[in-house]
Amino acid sequence: MGDFQGKNVIVSGAGQGIGYGLCRGFAIEGANVVLNDIDADLARQAAAKINDEAGDERVAPFVADMADPDACISLVKFCSDRLGAPHIVVANAGITHYVPFLQCTPDVFDTIVAVNLRGSYFLAQAAARMMVNNRIAGRILLMSSVVGLRAFPNFSVYGMTKAALQMLARSLALELGAHGITVNAISPGATLTERTQEDDPNYAENWATVNISGRVGTVEDVAAAALFLASDAAGQITGHNLVVDGGWSLRSPLPEEHPVLPPEQDIS
Repeated sequence: MGDFQGKNVIVSGAGQGIGYGLCRGFAIEGANVVLNDIDADLARQAAAKINDEAGDERVAPFVADMADPDACISLVKFCSDRLGAPHIVVANAGITHYVPFLQCTPDVFDTIVAVNLRGSYFLAQAAARMMVNNRIAGRILLMSSVVGLRAFPNFSVYGMTKAALQMLARSLALELGAHGITVNAISPGATLTERTQEDDPNYAENWATVNISGRVGTVEDVAAAALFLASDAAGQITGHNLVVDGGWSLRSPLPEEHPVLPPEQDIS
């Protein structure tokens, strides 16, 4: 995976789930990490838990809403002031929201796009500016999804944002390559987290029936992909979208017992 000692890492939306797993993975490998979340208690508890496991104060919480471009700038400045300029930034913050196309309102649309796209775009911009100014050949990772590759019920807005992040990775890779910065996207498939298990108590069992790997994905699977793309070993990989889905997107079936989310509503 490479040695992350002395590397400064930012992960947004990391109080739990995949973001938490990313922070933990980088910290265990020796990096200094800024863990962002909009929930103050969640951010502080997550940072403290990882620090206890690492046996060192490697993770610092930063509370902010990544839908606000100014907060993205503040997050990068916090990292620079506290640790030094970032070497690795993972734009992970996102809203997962099921809404049927015929029932989607402008407010719902704008909220999802603001976090998933605007937040990722301006966090990447703030980080890239800091990297360029400090002549750091950095790594930027954007958290996409397999629903940016395959249509999924009631996910039109969410899926659209995740598809856009894959194009953003290609565009930024083209523009930032001259500065030695690589930009890649990661597309997790069905991944067992607090949220997905809340949506479906049988989530792991249901998705194991349709993933070619025969099991549901874990946050550790996604973290392993992120650590690779952030490592020196991945220096020649840029503008790529790495799919971590146990082979699901090869055929894309839904589990027979997958609940319809949200429940059907009368729109007449």
